[in-house]
Amino acid sequence: MTTTADTTPDSAPDSTADATASTADPAVGTAADTAGPGAAPAGRALTGLLRPYRVGLAAVLVLQTVSALGGLVPMIAVVELGRALLRQGPVDEAHVWAAVALGAAGLLGRVLFGALASGIGHLIDGELQFSVRRLLAEHLGRVPLGWYARRNSGELNQVVQGDVADLHPLTAHTPGEIASAVAVPLACLVYLFLVDWRLTLVTLVPVLLGLALNLMLMSDGRRRDQLALDGAMGRIAGSAVEFVEGIAVVKAFGASGRAHRAFLKAADDFADYFLAWVRGVAALGALASLVLSPPFVLVVVLTGGAALITTDAMPPADLLPFLLLGLALTAPVAALGHGLDDVQAARRAADRIQGLLRVPPLPEPARPVTPSGHRVELRDVAFSYEPGYEVLRGIDLVLEPGTVTALVGPSGGGKSTLAQLLPRFFDPTRGTVSLGGVDLREVAPKDLYRLVSFVLQDVRLLRASVADNIALAVPRAGREDVVRAARLARIHDRILELPRGYDSVIGEDAAFSGGEAQRISIARALLADAPVLVLDEATAFADPRTEQDVRRALDSLRENRTQLVIAHRLETVAEADTVVVLEDGVVSESGAPAELLATDGRFAAMWEAQQTWPDNPPQDPGTVTKGGGNR
Repeated sequence: MTTTADTTPDSAPDSTADATASTADPAVGTAADTAGPGAAPAGRALTGLLRPYRVGLAAVLVLQTVSALGGLVPMIAVVELGRALLRQGPVDEAHVWAAVALGAAGLLGRVLFGALASGIGHLIDGELQFSVRRLLAEHLGRVPLGWYARRNSGELNQVVQGDVADLHPLTAHTPGEIASAVAVPLACLVYLFLVDWRLTLVTLVPVLLGLALNLMLMSDGRRRDQLALDGAMGRIAGSAVEFVEGIAVVKAFGASGRAHRAFLKAADDFADYFLAWVRGVAALGALASLVLSPPFVLVVVLTGGAALITTDAMPPADLLPFLLLGLALTAPVAALGHGLDDVQAARRAADRIQGLLRVPPLPEPARPVTPSGHRVELRDVAFSYEPGYEVLRGIDLVLEPGTVTALVGPSGGGKSTLAQLLPRFFDPTRGTVSLGGVDLREVAPKDLYRLVSFVLQDVRLLRASVADNIALAVPRAGREDVVRAARLARIHDRILELPRGYDSVIGEDAAFSGGEAQRISIARALLADAPVLVLDEATAFADPRTEQDVRRALDSLRENRTQLVIAHRLETVAEADTVVVLEDGVVSESGAPAELLATDGRFAAMWEAQQTWPDNPPQDPGTVTKGGGNR
């Protein structure tokens, strides 16, 4: 490790500076907080999601319109039959059979066109949900890791799962409801006006009242209440996920009461929002349902019809169309209220989806540069999770090929954050991290992850076979190579104990302890064979013998490989070439282990403190020599 003083910051290309500025706060942006100046207005996000499917949706709308009109034809046929049979004089048989044939044709058309529209709508819905989820997955794969650490997992799940699912009615059901709500009343009105325009106006009274009440329910104030309700529901989901994920720790420390109270508070908040929302819509909703209900429509039509019939202004037989088709006027309007609710829910969901897609990703270089070698250099590096507080500042380090650099220091000093800069989980807010003389921001991600491998303390294994988990970075690796890596990581024998060995699927017939999962992750890194290896407490859960075996495996790969190791047990870094003591985000000491012990500084004090622990027999610090370990 050496400090650097030769390359100036001005030598970084403009694109690097722009990239640094764009990721100064990698935690920025959520589905809620990314809205602001330049954000898409409400509704535009939904239009953007649906634009690729506009031709198919137009076809669905046309087919649903034809289907809705086809469903109206049998009712008109019944009306015509009734009028023909109730008229005085001989029955017009041709008219009767024509009405029967027309009704049967309309019914058949409704079934055929409705089925076709429904099929196309559901196909569009499947493609839309697939494409949106794929888009979210691709975008989230480019979002800085620090963004996830500062997000509520329940709210994120609500966007990826719940909000995408909320788009379903918009393509599969709402077009039919809208088509019925428009086409059926218009067709009914034309027919009823031809029968009697005066009673038609009377029949329109419930329709107009229902429309007015539904528009009031869709006011801006109601939408804001619904947004607050959605936010409260998201907090419930987040509290539930966090409670389930942390239940073991919660119970172990007797804090289940506090955890329950946190969840119950979120539930109580939701209940308060829900009750306030219900109080706001209950009266209007009940009134809208009343004026559009069949009994109310029949009372209005019968009242108006009786007035016309008793004054000889209309023959009694002409009342029949209004009794039947009056209901056809209001039923689509009532359904339209539910359809508009679905549209509003879809708009809110689309806004949150677009908000998530607006989270700034780590920028990729327009003209990638290939590193020359694998010398790692950090120059004047600073990093902040949030403005105003730097987790790292003024870091100058050089990691030479073929060496092991150990990061030690108190918890919270910034060790893991620094290590995560090498695989570019974050970009520094100031300074540069370079590999082979090239700023990491100028290296294509696919090239970077072939050059830098990492093993973190918090291991995540995929729900896939053990072999596939080990070969994650090298999917074409042969079984022999996978087994060799597992042997080096001292996990091979444990894998053979599984029901199907390397073909056992994690989460189905394979389960690993924390230490075993770490060794799977180490085998994954060994198989990747990247020239730069980052180990963050990679053997934290291993017993001393296993840890020693794994360290020997890593030492066998030491030649011409750049290693950065984080460890709290100082004896595990005794064989490092360089020890860097990181405290409060700055380097307080650096040098060979023996040199640092001889200076009687911070590292020596930490070493002495650990040697006095009950589980550590006293050792002579003077027996630790550079590159030689405990001799």
